[in-house]
Amino acid sequence: MDELRVLHVADLHIDSPMRGLVPYDDAPVESIRNATRVAFESIVVDAIKHEAHLVVIGGDLYDGSWRDYNTGIFVTNRLAELNDAGVPVAIVQGNHDAESVVTRQLRLPSKTRLLSSSKPETWVLGELGIAVHGQSYAERATLDDLTLRYPHADPGLVNIGLLHTCFNGQLGHEPYAPCTLDGLRAKGYDYWALGHVHSFTVLCEDPLVVFPGNLQGRNVRETGRKGACLVTFEDRQPNIERLFTDFVRWEHVRVDVSEAKNLDDCLDRCRDELSRAIATRAEIYALRVEFEGSTAANRILRSHHEHLTAEVRALASNLGGTAVWIEKVVVSTALLKGNLDLSGDGVAGEIGRVLGELQNELSSLAGTDNPRLPELSSLRSRLRAADLEVDDALSDEELYEALGDAAEMLATLLGGEEPVDAN
Repeated sequence: MDELRVLHVADLHIDSPMRGLVPYDDAPVESIRNATRVAFESIVVDAIKHEAHLVVIGGDLYDGSWRDYNTGIFVTNRLAELNDAGVPVAIVQGNHDAESVVTRQLRLPSKTRLLSSSKPETWVLGELGIAVHGQSYAERATLDDLTLRYPHADPGLVNIGLLHTCFNGQLGHEPYAPCTLDGLRAKGYDYWALGHVHSFTVLCEDPLVVFPGNLQGRNVRETGRKGACLVTFEDRQPNIERLFTDFVRWEHVRVDVSEAKNLDDCLDRCRDELSRAIATRAEIYALRVEFEGSTAANRILRSHHEHLTAEVRALASNLGGTAVWIEKVVVSTALLKGNLDLSGDGVAGEIGRVLGELQNELSSLAGTDNPRLPELSSLRSRLRAADLEVDDALSDEELYEALGDAAEMLATLLGGEEPVDAN
């Protein structure tokens, strides 16, 4: 066969719960909950439309053990559609759907092969001239380099390695089934179809070693376009084309309000950034909006969060209707510096003196066994329990700066200055 088309998919996490779904009027919560299913349905359609000769799934087809059989029935029905279209499917299990994790089972269609978890298995599709080599996870925490036992390439076939792996641990995912580039190259395969890393990543061009990313982002840490890779082999040389399948597009929208003087200025900038975020095609957008920068509008943003959130949701609705959902509005702005004299008399000066004492106390706590350190640790824990973000890595300098911001804000509030106008 002169040209072979293989669709490489990984990390579908079917029926994975979407994190952070906060319902409000017109929020498409139910549609978002079904996003992983819609993405899988989309990739089945793409496989048939592009006349793929084979689909390979690099692990985490499921997010864990099924709550009931409906999850398995849904997946089996989609695999049956591929089976009926004459498209075989090779699957390995990963850490989320390891053999020990998914306790319920359903019979798979005849053209679907789940590769062994006891040792590497090779599935030869002679009519296609393809050999797929892979091994499923028997246990969730699989920490061995599985590729050490993978067979060497069959020189008469197109050889595809199918593996769920953290690679060498540098990509920021759980350290399961680590491997090395030298180890992958040593097998002589034409293409390595990997899974586990949720962002599209090409590790090597020769041989082509690829993470396609997950089919559907599930939270605000999984932003941008998501999908699969269509791999076309011509004379055994692979070329990849990305196919985008995400039904819900997650984005972190950062709004720089450094020059803003009031709330209207901030919202104007927010409207511009929201417009840019929804410019790429998606059915539903799930957006976290974060206001950043040192601004004269700092106090109005921080003290009227409910109003600000409502305004941002209204903007999103005006721009995209029910297709745009605001996951959260975050205010990370700071006061403009130099507006107050904390060294003189009066309220501002008194706050300045208290600030100095606090900074000295922090300095004395740092790097010691001071008995009050557990209090600070406990405070961080309580903040996290309240779903507030806390950075353990703040330096003394950054802590001092945060104290300075607090002091300026307090001095402004107590010193009788006019508040920043919301308009």
